Amino acid sequence: MSAGTTATAAGTASTHLSYPWLAHYPKGVNWHQQIAPAPLHQFLERAAERYPSRICTNFLGRTITYGEMSRLVDRAAAGLAAIGVTKGTKVGLFLPNSPTFIVYYYATLKAGGTVVNFNPLYTVEELTFQVKDSETDLMVTLDLKVLFDKVEKLMAAGTLKRALVAPFPALLPTAKSILFRLFKGKELADARRSQVAASVISEESVLANDGRFQAPAISPTSDIAVLQYTGGTTGTPKGAMLTHAAVYTNVIQTAAWAPELGEGSERVLGVLPFFHVFAMTVVMNFAIAKAAEIVMLPRFVLDDVMKLIDKAKPTVMPGVPTMFNAIMNHPKLKSFDLSSLKFCLSGGAALPLEIKQRFEQLTGCSLVEGYGLSETSPVVTANPLSGPVKEGSIGQPIPQTIVSLRALDDPTKEVPLGEKGEICVKGPQVMKGYWKRPRETEEQFVGDYLRTGDVAIMDEEGFFFIVDRIKDLIICSGYNVYPRRIEEALYEHSAVQEVTVIGIPDEYRGEAPKAFVKLKDGATTTTADLMKHLEPKLSRIELPTEIEIRDALPKTMIGKLSKKELKAEEAAKREAAKT
Repeated sequence: MSAGTTATAAGTASTHLSYPWLAHYPKGVNWHQQIAPAPLHQFLERAAERYPSRICTNFLGRTITYGEMSRLVDRAAAGLAAIGVTKGTKVGLFLPNSPTFIVYYYATLKAGGTVVNFNPLYTVEELTFQVKDSETDLMVTLDLKVLFDKVEKLMAAGTLKRALVAPFPALLPTAKSILFRLFKGKELADARRSQVAASVISEESVLANDGRFQAPAISPTSDIAVLQYTGGTTGTPKGAMLTHAAVYTNVIQTAAWAPELGEGSERVLGVLPFFHVFAMTVVMNFAIAKAAEIVMLPRFVLDDVMKLIDKAKPTVMPGVPTMFNAIMNHPKLKSFDLSSLKFCLSGGAALPLEIKQRFEQLTGCSLVEGYGLSETSPVVTANPLSGPVKEGSIGQPIPQTIVSLRALDDPTKEVPLGEKGEICVKGPQVMKGYWKRPRETEEQFVGDYLRTGDVAIMDEEGFFFIVDRIKDLIICSGYNVYPRRIEEALYEHSAVQEVTVIGIPDEYRGEAPKAFVKLKDGATTTTADLMKHLEPKLSRIELPTEIEIRDALPKTMIGKLSKKELKAEEAAKREAAKT
């Protein structure tokens, strides 16, 4: 890439020399594709207009058509407007995957509000920070005690003004609803008897209208559709301001990558949590843009997912590597029919080549790795659906997206082809900035480019290969060691199912790698055997100083392997050793 080359948001590009991916782009995908930004809720309106009787959601056996969903959203939007939701109002969604999430996501946008996604597993302390920081005015949740009890505490403390509570049993088929109330009634909260009942709004009252109201005009490029809080791995969580245009465009960009997927004919498996940016775009919004049926579960439970794929026949499954790894290691894999799957997209973490190849071999489904982050709505790059397969690659930039690799010591300078650099992204899906954080926003950009903190190299065909996060480097005796290299090498051992590598203090080298390994069910090996396996694959400086075999490794809510807990454990051990 030459440093002086630019492309406009409309997609006018320069030469193939400047952007090597252009000469090697997937067949049927146009990098220059024109995408006119629009309000995000138009996806649902269009799908309902064209396919009113097509199933929109299939939740634990209860289905809602696109026509029914559109009418529900209209009524919810009118009800929200009636209680004061308007341009700029922040509406929090504190929900598991369910039709309720979709209804209030689109209803909020239609009423002019901004969606604030909340993790249902957050503690009250974490929720308190995000409610205050985002200035959330109204929280939408279900009457499940595990959710409502936390919302009740927020309101009792004066942190949250009001909450809209929807009944969970109403989401189930009639028989399941009755059984749930009979046998799991203790899991439900009675919001009407709560100490904060005066601040609770019932869903029934919000939906009690004909769906007609004066919807505000939306400016796609300036109005914020979603405040998406980052994971906080680099410090205090920050709200990425994603405009209607950013998310809308990213959905179109993602859909363009899979031209063979039809409209009104696909089924998308929705097990990734919708509150996470990956699932919000690539599961929920993508499915609705395609008028696909969303076959959803509240959370990933392996046996339930296997049965659902076998019975409901989804054609598309976005997921994270640990999900695909779990599926192919299921002890009764051969008893489930997974042949309906045509396309699986892996994101959120690096996809080891061994997992990709084995999953494809066992299922016959293409498993493609993509890359993105909250600040880019999220998709930035993806691998072609049909070859070439390049080990460790996150693929090429999706339409209208420019990826520039910048020098680690000077992000204003682009690195020569083949050299390591920080991934910097320019495209219509990039956030407007961080909510109420102008200084952090300024630091995150270099000119028009968003700095990602990820280090990569690019080959001559425009494929990118992540080496690691800038802040995840392990510095051994002054040399850079990249955890991903060690992890990939350990995944090649036949007994290894999952692996995470972190840096720990080392008296001699300053810092040294330590590997944590989970073995496949029924497999046995020793740390000595694993070390012997690594010796011919890694330089001496890269070899872990320690390998620990565990029954399980910590994961985030969406199933990504998490290093944070392991680093905290090691730090606690060091403190204990001092005393």
